[in-house]
Amino acid sequence: MRVFTILCCIFAVLVCANSPTSRADPRVVVPRIMDADTVDAGAFKIRLNGIDAPESDQRCLDVQGKVWSCGLEATAKLEAYSHGRPWSCELTGGDRYGRSLGTCFIDGEDVNRWLVRNGWALAFRRYSTVYVPDEDYAREHQLGLWSGAFIAPWDWRHRGPQTIILGAYQVPTTAQRDLLSPTVAGTPPSPSCVIKGNFNSRSGCIYHVPGGQFYDRLTMDPGSGRRWFCSEAEAQAAGCRRSKL
Repeated sequence: MRVFTILCCIFAVLVCANSPTSRADPRVVVPRIMDADTVDAGAFKIRLNGIDAPESDQRCLDVQGKVWSCGLEATAKLEAYSHGRPWSCELTGGDRYGRSLGTCFIDGEDVNRWLVRNGWALAFRRYSTVYVPDEDYAREHQLGLWSGAFIAPWDWRHRGPQTIILGAYQVPTTAQRDLLSPTVAGTPPSPSCVIKGNFNSRSGCIYHVPGGQFYDRLTMDPGSGRRWFCSEAEAQAAGCRRSKL
């Protein structure tokens, strides 16, 4: 009887875990925006599902071929669109950094879709093709990132000489050189974005703040698995922990 009871409990847990109700866990929040695809909702760090937006330290080229901080601009566009309104988020799992994956809505409009359709994020095809038509629309109308030249966010995080450059037809022939320049990688995207994150640390992602023992030793070369953060909260939302030294 004891074994039967335990098996029934396990079966009940499995049924609940696979039920539509548990897969879509709705939350209504006014989140703090970390970057254009990650928000802080108090007890939850929510990574917007099915999309990938430029990192805070990501640079792009505008239509004149000049380098600009497209990651910060994408975040600013999302903040302006949100404008302190409540979000309704359906949470559908988690990622390896401890963040909840979610599809969020503002006044019934899909925030994930809004970002892709306006060119501030890409459809993350590795995980979902839901937003591919919206990406096609943004590319066709050269909106947001698509107005110039840029690197897909998933490639930016591991960029190197073979990285593909995306963007409008007017992309200059120097785009790859300009976007992969060590000068671009080694300079903070903003005077307020000076925290260094090291994703290649043997003990997981570690971030370093100015004045830390290893801060000045950590170079920010392209393809080094390192990136700039604008706040400790953003670094923590990306799955990093603060250096003890």
